[in-house]
Amino acid sequence: MTGLFDTHAHLYDKAFDKDREDVIARIFKTLDYVVIPSEDLETSQKAVRLADTHEGIYAAVGIHPQVTNGASDEVLAEIAHLAKTHDKIKAIGEIGLDYHYLYTDKDTQKYWFERQIQMAKELDLPILIHDREAHGDVLEILKRNADSRLRGILHCFSGSIETAKELMKLGFYISFAGPVVFSKSIKLKEVAADIPMDRLLIETDSPYLTPPPYRGKRNDPSNVLLVAEELARIKNMDVQELIDITRENAMKIYQIHQ
Repeated sequence: MTGLFDTHAHLYDKAFDKDREDVIARIFKTLDYVVIPSEDLETSQKAVRLADTHEGIYAAVGIHPQVTNGASDEVLAEIAHLAKTHDKIKAIGEIGLDYHYLYTDKDTQKYWFERQIQMAKELDLPILIHDREAHGDVLEILKRNADSRLRGILHCFSGSIETAKELMKLGFYISFAGPVVFSKSIKLKEVAADIPMDRLLIETDSPYLTPPPYRGKRNDPSNVLLVAEELARIKNMDVQELIDITRENAMKIYQIHQ
């Protein structure tokens, strides 16, 4: 299979420190593109360095909801400056809300989520949303900030088809990762079946969420093929066709031109 686009992979992660260049060389035997999302200023800088030094790699910059307790106006200004000065930065993210661990309180998460949405709109960039157990608040904030500039990706989608439909109305794409391959993910597979092809994306969220049959091992972008194969099975279509469509969708939202 050729033409794969992993829309979300943390290649700067310490899990790749010992063999990062080998992994990158290997994955581009089957992938065309990878986008590296960020979690804070330091990882934003790492993502940009990888994008600037490798063809086919692009970056997103932003502050993850779990670490927004360390956010500041100064940090946000530095992230905005990165986005303004590097052509390979294609989105703001990953940003959003995470109510699972609550390393940062909900009000702080909401404040910086909204601030980063505003920044993305000012920069005319899409946003990459992390939404964990916070579907209602994520949707409320997006609706409050909706306009022609608001757009982006719901990464590693885990919500209902009703939530997905509301998000798509607001200009968002729905991205699926390893969990859609899990045999127990019956509801998620049902949601995936109902997502229209022109709003569908694939990702790995490497090094996390490794799909079967490699559970327990480090994930990497080459496993995005397993996500594509499962979605093609769910939708009863040719795998290469699904790969081609999801690549075109990703290039459109990220504004990558061949």
